Amino acid sequence: MKLTVATCQFDVSADVARNLRFVLRQMRAAKKRGAHVAHFCEGSLSGYAGVDFARFDGFDWEELEAATREVLDLARELRLFVLLGSSHRLSGRRKPHNSVYVIDDRGRIQDRYDKLFCAGDRKGTSGDLSHYSPGDHFAVFEIRGIRCGVLICHDYRYPELYREYKKRGVQVMFHSYHAGNVSPARVRAIEQAIGPENLPYNHGRTYPEITMPASMQAAAASSHVWISCPNSSARESCFGSFFVRADGVITGRLPRHRPGILLSTVDTRAPLYDSTVVWRENAMKGVFHSGRAPGDLRSRDPRSRNRKAL
Repeated sequence: MKLTVATCQFDVSADVARNLRFVLRQMRAAKKRGAHVAHFCEGSLSGYAGVDFARFDGFDWEELEAATREVLDLARELRLFVLLGSSHRLSGRRKPHNSVYVIDDRGRIQDRYDKLFCAGDRKGTSGDLSHYSPGDHFAVFEIRGIRCGVLICHDYRYPELYREYKKRGVQVMFHSYHAGNVSPARVRAIEQAIGPENLPYNHGRTYPEITMPASMQAAAASSHVWISCPNSSARESCFGSFFVRADGVITGRLPRHRPGILLSTVDTRAPLYDSTVVWRENAMKGVFHSGRAPGDLRSRDPRSRNRKAL
């Protein structure tokens, strides 16, 4: 089965109306170029708290809701699926969720993924947790008969999430990032933490630029899933949005600091290299070897049982 994905990027800001204009414009452009789904970055409509704006105090939730309804209306008009990064208001004084709305091609919210692993300390006073409430569920859905899942940014640090989605039959992952709008001082601090002497050995000069694409390639190759990875292009953006094939190969990448759309075609029947296909299911069930059980072998062979001798 085939699916054409538009991985979209623009310089996300605290201005919801401005973000909305980009989203609507890129939805139209994606549809015109033949995409079945437009995928946007973390916080693409609302902006990202703690980065694009300081905190949610005084946030205009009514404006955000009205903007979201415009996205729903255009998705219905275009007959386009949309993965929309935003913030989801909770009741009372509870912190909102950091979310991706799964919008179907009839303009309906089919599901909502809430970031499971919000970065921060255990007291919830730093990082994402000072602004957001973590989620507690996975989001699995289908587009054109292909089973899909969603994750957000810091979730990439937990490979268990990819394995769980794989257990649920997911073939395409929409992993929304926001590694942009980083101050020059922050970039310099990260470079020092990495170690200037180590920069020549790595593809990038910040932790996001070094570890995020590499982790996505590893996740794709080990679980054999396709992954769309949009990012904010707001300067300083740590990397351009990219797309990873199920064999771990990056098939496209947008330049940093410029709005753009990366079009990629998923073909779940393509004969891609998958070296773990025979034993991956065993590994996911907790059988950590290939072939005959070592216990059976050791019971017959004393040289296998004795691990302290040559």
